[in-house]
Amino acid sequence: MTDHIEHPKTLRQRDLLLFTVTAILLPDILTSSASAGASSIAWWIILGLVFFLPMGLISAELGCSYPEQGGIYTWVRNAFGSRWASRITFCYWVNMALWLPAMFILFAGVFNRLFAAEASFTLQIALAIGITWLTVAVNIVALRFGKWIPNLGAVAKFLLFFGVVAGAWRYVSMNEMANPITLESMTPSWGQGLQFIPAIVYGMLGFELVSAGSAEMRNPERDVPRAILWSGVIILVLSVLGTLAVLAAIPAADINLVEALIDTLRLSFAGMTGAHTLVLFLGFCFLFSIFSSCAAWSMGANRAAAEAALEGELPAWFGVELPSNGSPVGAALLTGLVSTLALMGYGFMAGDNEDLFWSLFAFSSVLFMLPYVGMVLAFLRMRAVDSERNRPFRVPGGPAGAFICAALCALILLIAIALFMVTPEDGPQWKVIIGVVLALSLGELMIYTAEHSRADQSNQPEMP
Repeated sequence: MTDHIEHPKTLRQRDLLLFTVTAILLPDILTSSASAGASSIAWWIILGLVFFLPMGLISAELGCSYPEQGGIYTWVRNAFGSRWASRITFCYWVNMALWLPAMFILFAGVFNRLFAAEASFTLQIALAIGITWLTVAVNIVALRFGKWIPNLGAVAKFLLFFGVVAGAWRYVSMNEMANPITLESMTPSWGQGLQFIPAIVYGMLGFELVSAGSAEMRNPERDVPRAILWSGVIILVLSVLGTLAVLAAIPAADINLVEALIDTLRLSFAGMTGAHTLVLFLGFCFLFSIFSSCAAWSMGANRAAAEAALEGELPAWFGVELPSNGSPVGAALLTGLVSTLALMGYGFMAGDNEDLFWSLFAFSSVLFMLPYVGMVLAFLRMRAVDSERNRPFRVPGGPAGAFICAALCALILLIAIALFMVTPEDGPQWKVIIGVVLALSLGELMIYTAEHSRADQSNQPEMP
């Protein structure tokens, strides 16, 4: 591994747990999944058992057995070589750069709804661009300071989810459920609700993210498995309760993917003394949780991309690090540039903020899920070729347990990818498909350029 700059070890077990909760527990997933109706509760539980748990176990084993800076990049590189690792890392990074605009459109929409600003769509895009560059700044500061954004974001999410659930309890005590929760209504449907299942799968990914900063952890062998397993329990419980809360207040057919959570809070606390102030406070928690999630993901993905560039597998600009603290300044600036261009480009094609949010979300999600297929295959490969390695934590069940976990994860990921590109109701999503093909083609070009640049440098004669 190539580490040109010494990384200070600042991450404790508490930081890893809060970082993981911040990265995975996304309030916007509640509205996406709740749009499927009461059956989304059953899907959360089923997928929690057959996907979320196996993915957490795999991430815990890889994270403590191979605690190297770069995380998913180094795991795939060790298993399949540098070229495949570069492809995986590019998808991982470019997804994040394209996902940020979706989140910041959500941020602008929530801000608009919360303060009744009635800002134009163009103004919302401008706000999203401003928040994008604030996220870039968080990536550049030293991690001992930057880590507090995800840490405080986790606290904001706990407050928000508690408020949403408490508000739903109050609403149901005075009104009927907007969506009846019965055994029949919760039965998973392969019809209309199926198109929202990928959003739930999406909301279960990210356990491996914190391992991108393994060189900055104090004790990854001990802390990574504990942080992953505890955060998994917290995330699944809060996600199920939060989805129930949205379904309690708003009919599934009326859920707006961008503004539904604020609508839920207003309905839940209507008529209560201090309701306006409470909704503003919880709305601020929502806004900060969006920002902190984006900060967490960009910190991890930019570090993975920087490590790939330092190994010569991505263009050198990704590998530029700040000498004073080792932060991935090159990858962070590129993230800001790509996110800004995506916001402006997709903004011209989308009709409103909900349309823009879903287009960017679906497009980036396909790129996001592809690396995880590579990760679970790398897990199986390393179990086979590096079986003697000390593993402080192992996926239980021996070789059979490892294979079953990896097979379940890979199969569900491939199904979710297919459903993002071809929905049951509308058929092929050409904007998503074309965007994915163009992004993958760009990635191949960048990897080809980096490889040839490295070859040219190695062929240059040494100076006497």
